[in-house]
Amino acid sequence: MRFAMVCSSNMNRSMEAHSLLGRAGLDVASYGTGTHVKLPGPSLHEPNVYDFGTPYNVIYDDLRRKDPDLYKRNGLLPMLKRNTSVKLAPQRWQDNAGDGLFDVIFSFEERVFDLIVDDMHNREQRMLKNALIINMDVKDNHEEAGVGAKLALDLCQKPSLLDQHMLDGLGWVLLEGADEDWEEIIDDLIITFEKQHKRKLTYNMAFY
Repeated sequence: MRFAMVCSSNMNRSMEAHSLLGRAGLDVASYGTGTHVKLPGPSLHEPNVYDFGTPYNVIYDDLRRKDPDLYKRNGLLPMLKRNTSVKLAPQRWQDNAGDGLFDVIFSFEERVFDLIVDDMHNREQRMLKNALIINMDVKDNHEEAGVGAKLALDLCQKPSLLDQHMLDGLGWVLLEGADEDWEEIIDDLIITFEKQHKRKLTYNMAFY
């Protein structure tokens, strides 16, 4: 099973989840869907903007040069330090066709979820290999990112979600109207999770 964690800039929410799922031994990657990587700056009108692919340590050094006190205080420097221990640089979801297939794609914002769904539906679907896309809205701050990562890990470790045959079955439900028991399994999983954690989930299915 391969998992993808996706937020807007591949900096905070997706990277917190990437780090946690990786430490739990899951096969995970992470991405952002934005046009550029945007981080808070000295004011709302002065964000720090970088291209995807700019190494985290380069961004770290740039912010430390600009205002080390500010970016340590608002948590950006510790966040970037964490990110450097996970992978080299932020990656863009729309440019990941060469990274292989994912079984479960988890997003942390409705707008990101919509972009993933649109992107997957616009790709050439040659293999008819399905991917389950799940969204849980998480505020883009360090505290909520930690909470969201733990909830994502909890969901991704559910036995029914780790059952490749179940996911394949759900794909054929949507593709050919096969046995709807598979769809009920996912619905039950989502409903149980929502009741337990008081978090709303949205899901969709796409194909490679």
